[in-house]
Amino acid sequence: MAYQDGRAPSEGCPEHRTTTVEQGPFCVARCSCGWRGPARRARSLARADAEEHTGN
Repeated sequence: MAYQDGRAPSEGCPEHRTTTVEQGPFCVARCSCGWRGPARRARSLARADAEEHTGN
């Protein structure tokens, strides 16, 4: 998966707090480190993107 700022989850950010944000018909996963996942129509896919980013 590509990261918005080019960093992997373990590089440069001690704690990752993810959320999902509704944007019209889409849902986007975001992280406190600045990472943002792709827009998804299914919330479950956005949550899966966030889990993959944090390594859970």
